[in-house]
Amino acid sequence: MIDRFMDIIGTAHVLTGKAAAKYARDWTGKYNWSPLGVLRPANTGEVAACLSLANEMRLSVVPVSGNTGLAGGTQADGAVMLSLERLNHIREVNAQARSATVEAGVILETLQTAVEAEGLIFPLTFGAKGSAMIGGCLATNAGGSNVLRYGNTRDLCLGIEAVLPTGEVVDLMTPLHKDNSGFDLRHLLIGAEGTLGIITAAVLKLAPKPRAYATAMVAAKSLEAALTLLNRLQEETGGAVEAFEYMPDAYLQEQERHSGQPPVFAARHAVNLLIELGDTAPDAAQPDAQGRVAIAQHLESALEGAFERGDILDAVIAQTEAQRRDMWARREAAAEVCTTRFAIINDIALPLDKVASFFDQMEPRLPQVDAGAQSISVAHLGDGNIHYTVWPAATDPAVHDAIIEAVEDVVLALGGSFSAEHGVGTAKLTSMQRRKDAGALMAMRRIKAALDPLGILNPGKVLP
Repeated sequence: MIDRFMDIIGTAHVLTGKAAAKYARDWTGKYNWSPLGVLRPANTGEVAACLSLANEMRLSVVPVSGNTGLAGGTQADGAVMLSLERLNHIREVNAQARSATVEAGVILETLQTAVEAEGLIFPLTFGAKGSAMIGGCLATNAGGSNVLRYGNTRDLCLGIEAVLPTGEVVDLMTPLHKDNSGFDLRHLLIGAEGTLGIITAAVLKLAPKPRAYATAMVAAKSLEAALTLLNRLQEETGGAVEAFEYMPDAYLQEQERHSGQPPVFAARHAVNLLIELGDTAPDAAQPDAQGRVAIAQHLESALEGAFERGDILDAVIAQTEAQRRDMWARREAAAEVCTTRFAIINDIALPLDKVASFFDQMEPRLPQVDAGAQSISVAHLGDGNIHYTVWPAATDPAVHDAIIEAVEDVVLALGGSFSAEHGVGTAKLTSMQRRKDAGALMAMRRIKAALDPLGILNPGKVLP
């Protein structure tokens, strides 16, 4: 088997033993495995040849990009891993069409830096942007902090190239914004977590880079008041809100302990928000007599109104880029802060007006399941995505599962979803079994069987 793969991609790019060790765990360290080996193809043709051979040999293949996922989606016991890290070319940045054609192994931050030179942005952003790769972002339909304005990864993708489990290449690398020529295989493969095909390249949407930002940390009276503020900001700025992030005091205290950063406000507040607006107008960066740009004036005016209404209790507006980065550092540290202990990570989505109800119902319920458990949460409040992390006191896996079930009970009763942006992987297989519509699961299994009849591609993930 090893010799045949070496014939396809070269001896140096089939890793086994100690050479494969760095691929044998996820970022959190929670999931560990022993792959049979790691394949590092250099192009789509080599990916296709590797999958064709694996299919012939009935060998399980687990694709991996930056391996920054949190749901155990790259576990590979008894399988070979196929790394996309060598497919790392930005093929084209088309400023006129506002699109970029990239391979799956391009690191998110690398793409962002490349398009910035054209006055554009690829607006997908989250804490792991320095190591996450485009292929993984597409495979999990990653979200992040700017979904409120720009959408998930799915919304930022015009076309893809992918290799099916049997080795056929699907070339949908079109920059078209409209194409109704049959089933939308692009959207089928995006978010499938590498179970239906391996995405090797994509045509991505770019957006104009805001010429000016206004960023603030705000203490709100309540989550309901925060939603009122969000709606007013959207109306008053024509939808210029880029991010609207929620950080409870319990999280900020842990983050400050972890980083050594001082508190934002003189007093502690239960509801803390990171708000950012972006203005793309040609004169957006022109300051007034007081040195303020227009978008900062909008934000300051809105916050003054909210303070007068009693919706907010305090606010600090970033005056420099360094202050803006300091504010973002607090939010982007969430994955590190929340995994400093063994953590039960609940990545959930709710209607915006039900977010407060979730916390009102879940917080008193948690100690009923595990008396010493502690919750530590952050949320993309603008799109209703809560990262409700629990540090359990109990070590019994049955109690851990009961915590997850309790979260699911509350979420689904409020019309939400047990999975928002991290994907299903292996972490949420029991949730899929318990909660996903039976008809939907049946349809998914039939699609999987049609595209991957031998079940070789990322087996044991997504479908219980």
